[in-house]
Amino acid sequence: MYELITFPNGVRLALERVSSVRSASVGIWVGVGSRLEGRGEEGSAHFIEHMLFKGTGKSTAARLAERMDAIGGQINAFTSRESTCFYARVLDTHLREAVDILTEMFFDSLFDEAETANERGVILEEIDMYRDTPEDLVVEQLLTRCFPGRLGKPVLGSPSSLRSMTGGSLRAFKEREYTPDRIVISLCGSFDDAVTDQIRERFSSMSTSEHPARRSSRYTPSCVLKRKSTEQNHFCLMWPGLPADSEKRFAWQIMSMILGGGMSSRLFQKVREENGLCYSIGSFTSSFSDTGMFGISTAVGRDTEEKALTLIRSEIDRFRDDGIDQQELDRARELIKSGVILSLESTASRMNRLGSSVLSLGGCLTPDEIIDRFNAVTVDDVCALSRETLADEAQSLSALGRLSDPAAYRALVREQA
Repeated sequence: MYELITFPNGVRLALERVSSVRSASVGIWVGVGSRLEGRGEEGSAHFIEHMLFKGTGKSTAARLAERMDAIGGQINAFTSRESTCFYARVLDTHLREAVDILTEMFFDSLFDEAETANERGVILEEIDMYRDTPEDLVVEQLLTRCFPGRLGKPVLGSPSSLRSMTGGSLRAFKEREYTPDRIVISLCGSFDDAVTDQIRERFSSMSTSEHPARRSSRYTPSCVLKRKSTEQNHFCLMWPGLPADSEKRFAWQIMSMILGGGMSSRLFQKVREENGLCYSIGSFTSSFSDTGMFGISTAVGRDTEEKALTLIRSEIDRFRDDGIDQQELDRARELIKSGVILSLESTASRMNRLGSSVLSLGGCLTPDEIIDRFNAVTVDDVCALSRETLADEAQSLSALGRLSDPAAYRALVREQA
């Protein structure tokens, strides 16, 4: 069980004690990602994530790294479209020092102009790295088109938007958007009350403030083609999905697992094992506060892409029109349930589950409650959801590589309508 404490200013502290371990993981979750960036601010949330590691009034960037290494800890951060997380994992004997480092970074970072200029170069290299990774780029270019507006914009920003940013502009963005009601501290593992008091003292001092409501976004079917010199042609097919709080999300995860989530999945067996057309193929889901998406990605040779895409389409049609059997449901459910249980052995996984759930849903189901939700899913639930979400007219396609006639790829989407 977890405990949720809300400070008077709105900051939430989510605690899960695990007495059987000697480690602890702590994360500062902020409901601020690229989706909140205005014109000219694209990439600010991610840039701030970097800058919190670049020095404070007390410690240089090198000193922050030395302090964490000295206690044998792991520290990192990530930014998504709707959130940012700064986290650490340490032995329980060093937890107070880890919390001190994290909170110092969070509250006292300098946003030095020289460091900002230097880190801009690092992020530009990061952008180039993703541009050189076709399996990421083929998905990203489709998200941009399927979710027009702020939600679809790249988390990293663009070279042009980054060049206009300064330490001062990033600090102003953080002060404006990092409000107490958007902050969740997630702490899991072995810890005592002294640590929770330490966290309470630092975060209770934040002043409350208000912010405008988040703009809604809707999925728009699209076809995106990009020629690039690659050995394989990369593809992503996408359909609209479910928001994070949907009660159907458990059936949705099972649907994804049956289609492309494991070695026994339909797509893996049909496209790879039976026909040898690809090395990797899989399905994935992604949920946001008001929408979501379901995708299938693979990479194949140019000579075999037509056959591979035809097989993928036929499996989707068969899944939607003919449904699934109980054996498929049971197998997928067990795969998901085992992942839930195995994740309990890691305080980092527990911290991520707790922090992200409280931030996006306002609370967190226990592992037993999660298992119960998956056990309650029926064959009819999955079949109904597939008919609801995998409609022909809602399909989108992204293709990247040594592409042939663009009309052939666009026809693949138009023929579905």
